[in-house]
Amino acid sequence: MLYRTLGRTNEKVSLIGLGGHHIGRPPSEQDGIRLIHAAIDRGITFMDNSWDYHDGGREIRMGKALQNGYRDKVFLMTKIDGRTKKEAVRQIDQSLMRLKTDRIDLLQHHEVIRLEDPDRIFASDGAQEAFLEARQAGKIRYIGFTGHNDPMVHLHMLEMAAQHNVRFDTVQMPLNVMDDHFRRFEKQVLPVLLKDGIGVLGMKSMGDQSILKSNTVKPIECLHYSMNLPISTVITGIESIPMLEQAFEAVRTFQPMGQDQVSALLHRTAQAAAKGEYEKFKTSSQFDSTAKKPQYLG
Repeated sequence: MLYRTLGRTNEKVSLIGLGGHHIGRPPSEQDGIRLIHAAIDRGITFMDNSWDYHDGGREIRMGKALQNGYRDKVFLMTKIDGRTKKEAVRQIDQSLMRLKTDRIDLLQHHEVIRLEDPDRIFASDGAQEAFLEARQAGKIRYIGFTGHNDPMVHLHMLEMAAQHNVRFDTVQMPLNVMDDHFRRFEKQVLPVLLKDGIGVLGMKSMGDQSILKSNTVKPIECLHYSMNLPISTVITGIESIPMLEQAFEAVRTFQPMGQDQVSALLHRTAQAAAKGEYEKFKTSSQFDSTAKKPQYLG
């Protein structure tokens, strides 16, 4: 495994992050726990999760897996949906209980995908107040946000943070071989984060296999492209031992890519990527848990 520094935090995290949604896909809880243990035993330290994944089932599974000494081997991240302070407090405490821990290393505002989300988060009695109080109480260590729809929403969130004298520790967003052609997080948001020393968490490297269906790139090429960016970790869905082996093979074979190699990959994906057909998380509500269940927002 390779490790990188998480922005200005000086924390070292694994280049591969274990996607929290996918760890719940093995039907047997024990199979899921064994998969988490296998990942940690081989050096993956960054654990992704969310309060809303499978109605909390993913956090419960992760919490069980992190017993017996495993908790101290990982950098544990989860996300909550609450936009009000009251709802955020409730979800934070639920996440701590499910994860069977007294602290979360990184807590992120989840699915910042609407222009009004930042306004709600930073409003009086908004979720950010709950985050700050949780950090003061030692329940969380670092604060960030995620989103997968439009880079303009990310930029608005960063602007709102600046207005409130807040600098996030991390930001999570889609970074993949198609992003450069449609709603470009890499070109519009990544430079801002690097300038401010914010840790960059890449996701959707394969778009839950959707990008692979374009028949333009292979899985390890997708991972290599994301790894080649100046980011801290590539959070990828791993739901089986073969997928875990694939991720480790991508790390083993990774070499910094020259501009010619990058350009060749982007040229290969240009036509398929032009309209966002294979990045449905940008163009539809298919991946939006808070669209399906707006009550999560509070």
